[in-house]
Amino acid sequence: MTIRHIIYILLFAYFLISCEQEENFTKIDERLKAAMERKSETGTLDFYQLPSSTDFSNIPQDPKNPISPAKIELGKLLFHETAFSTDGKFPNTLQSYSCASCHHAGAGFQAGIAQGIGEGGLGFGVQGESRMRNTLCEASLCDVQPVRSPTILNGAYQELMLWNGQFGATGLNTGTEAYWTEETPKAVNNLGFEGLETQAIAGLKVHRIAYSQEAIEDFGYKALFDNAFPNVAAEERYTIEQAGLAIAAYERTVMSNEAPFQQYLQGNLQAMSNEEKHGALLFFEDAQCVSCHTGPALNSMEFHALGVREFNQADVIHYNPEDPAQFGRFSFTEQDEDMYRFKVPQLYNLKGLEFFGHGASMRSIRQVINYKNLAIPENTSIPRERLSDQFVPLHLTDQEINHLTLFIENSLFDPNLERYVPETLPSGYCFPNNDPVSQEDLGCN
Repeated sequence: MTIRHIIYILLFAYFLISCEQEENFTKIDERLKAAMERKSETGTLDFYQLPSSTDFSNIPQDPKNPISPAKIELGKLLFHETAFSTDGKFPNTLQSYSCASCHHAGAGFQAGIAQGIGEGGLGFGVQGESRMRNTLCEASLCDVQPVRSPTILNGAYQELMLWNGQFGATGLNTGTEAYWTEETPKAVNNLGFEGLETQAIAGLKVHRIAYSQEAIEDFGYKALFDNAFPNVAAEERYTIEQAGLAIAAYERTVMSNEAPFQQYLQGNLQAMSNEEKHGALLFFEDAQCVSCHTGPALNSMEFHALGVREFNQADVIHYNPEDPAQFGRFSFTEQDEDMYRFKVPQLYNLKGLEFFGHGASMRSIRQVINYKNLAIPENTSIPRERLSDQFVPLHLTDQEINHLTLFIENSLFDPNLERYVPETLPSGYCFPNNDPVSQEDLGCN
């Protein structure tokens, strides 16, 4: 046999292998497309697609707060601005934190530590992992969350906000007016906005951020407010309510629409590996993830009790086990059936995070999937009859768990969230934190 014959044989074999691989590739794509269409409320893949951040006609909006480029630009800056954190309890912490202290791009717009901290925090590290308590701030008076800070990512698809869904005057919260207690953050629901707007306004008050016309002018924001709210009377324009509405408008455009899965939905079949496609197929079929995690953000406005543990006191800055937030939806509705039920979160940009669940009790996506697969509650104090009927063993193999993990970690990861972060602020201050240690970490001192 000549060298030429050998070459021809090898080329023919390569051709056959390539054809077989192409056939297999086509089959998994066809199966995945069919599975997604079956689970789609519209019967099409469009049901799972996130719009462009400038496609305002397709971004869910609060009718009472239509988004505009000027409003979004103002909100983007205010979300990261540290100059207005002036309503704190400790003089040494003034102008040192922002909304982004607990929701920054490097951590998928969550906190880089188990328990986010605004006022009373020091340092940042690389992705917020080195934030710690300023020892001059008494732990119980520091601005820390009783549960893990949820992400703002893809928030346009959440009509209600927070783990217990207490923010938002529409949807499932219609008829809950009796619980919009005056002199509490829940009273902001009386303004009639949806969740993002309500949370943004209430959050500014809770997290000790204040606005005055004088400060707005001093830090170079007056023209930005004027452009964002030209139809609002001047005496009402430079207020915490308008600041919150601008922040919410910005948050509605913060979407992981460049993730590989989103590219795949748009027709780029090479955007995901075969292993990730097998994981996606599990997501939409045997693993039953889509029964709760659906739509463009792979979330829902459902509440489920999955037996997840609260904060481990060794992981957090301050923890009160008696805080009502540990009871989930019940802490808002006071309905017995809502005890221990928490809102279904979105699933994008979880890769690289170290804390999962409302109590930050799990440390990896694989651990979360394995927990759901076994369906053995880690919080043994929750009666079994209170657990969700969705919390049942899935009987997935190790390989299936690997594939599902790859899909969630890689296919749902948008690598370019920095596009939602300003290069500088009008104040010139450091962000997302402006304390001396953060300034050193961030190289802006």
